[in-house]
Amino acid sequence: MEAIFDDLSSALRAPPARLRARYGAIVLRLAESLATGLAIGVGFAIVHAFAG
Repeated sequence: MEAIFDDLSSALRAPPARLRARYGAIVLRLAESLATGLAIGVGFAIVHAFAG
């Protein structure tokens, strides 16, 4: 039981997560979605150019 409180107290004393570390994963996911959408759009444009 004492080990649980030691872990809890060390977690509470840890410095808060920086803004960059907190939102880095969200920004990376948005960039991934943007790149995927761009690749799909370019693919449609190429198919449309060859079909027309």
